[in-house]
Amino acid sequence: MRSGWVWAERAWSSPGHERSTALLVGKSALAATLAWWIAHDLLNAQSPAFAPFSSVLVMNVTIYKSVWQSLRYVAAVIIGVAVQAAIGFTAGPDLFAFVVVALIALTLAQWPALGEQGSQVATAAFFAFSTYAAATTNADRALQLGQIILLVLVGCGLGLMVNLCIAPPLRHHSAEQGLRTLAAAMESLLDDMADGLGSGEIDVERAEHWRAAGERGQRAVGQARAGMNAAENSLPFNPRRLLPANRGHLAFGRYRRTLDAMERAVYQLGSLTRSLGRWRETESTYTYTPVLEAYADFALHLRDIAHVIAEIDSDTLADQAEELCELATLAQKALQKVLDAAEEYGLPLADVSRPYGVLVVEATRLMEEFQNTCEVLQDTADD
Repeated sequence: MRSGWVWAERAWSSPGHERSTALLVGKSALAATLAWWIAHDLLNAQSPAFAPFSSVLVMNVTIYKSVWQSLRYVAAVIIGVAVQAAIGFTAGPDLFAFVVVALIALTLAQWPALGEQGSQVATAAFFAFSTYAAATTNADRALQLGQIILLVLVGCGLGLMVNLCIAPPLRHHSAEQGLRTLAAAMESLLDDMADGLGSGEIDVERAEHWRAAGERGQRAVGQARAGMNAAENSLPFNPRRLLPANRGHLAFGRYRRTLDAMERAVYQLGSLTRSLGRWRETESTYTYTPVLEAYADFALHLRDIAHVIAEIDSDTLADQAEELCELATLAQKALQKVLDAAEEYGLPLADVSRPYGVLVVEATRLMEEFQNTCEVLQDTADD
């Protein structure tokens, strides 16, 4: 009970997953209740559950997905009922007819155009077969099959109407949140790398931790893309996008370009962590400590860039973009110190049996991607 109360408090006090879930449950219950009332009390349908089931099935987190799921679901039901009607009126309601209906419906359910609603072809066909078998005349059978389609249309229509009219979800903050989460993962990794390189404490366990963190960052890219898609999919058919308060938050091109640049930086960072792991495996001395210290300082500057991106906000994007450009300039200078130290201390960059050349190349490429990220945000902030 205590956990439930805490969950309810979070849903009430602030936007987030809990509030979205509670809102979706409430809207689904309302749509299902209205659909049942129409199907049972007004239409006196023999199978009124089709209507509330349909209204809940098409209720989704975005209007766009609700519309597409409704179209696919209605198409699946019509196909299933049509299969039953064609076989039933031809062969009658016997076991052989059911086998034929099942085979055809389950085959049509694999049609890619129906997406995740493909299974509803067989479901509708089986329910239609049951209804067909219970009817006594062909006219009654045709009426009952038509009623199934009507109930599905009623349920889908109510589900769409409720989702559209009551707080239609607008996920424009999902794009920013995905970038923040990704940048925060990069910030944490870079901070730990800077600490390890600066102190010389790079044991096998720490190197493995870096590799694992790099892989988590790559997974965070997928999560960020999912958030980006959710933000873009919440716009079509959504009346809330027309409100003046939301108009400044609906341009996702800047975030997609930023995510593309950050994705390349993440994979480059992952490659760097693997190179550092190999360095720890092949090097047993710290002859070039000043170079590693310069490398640590470079990582700290990249961490500062990631920190700003982790707090990205469309309302202050212009100021943040300017700060990012300044930080990128400092990071470029830190990278040059790495290159200068490598030359001063005779780092064996050309020795392919040792990892130093790879580390310098990885740092240069990583700087290019971070610089590109900053430039993308600067360009979009000026638009």
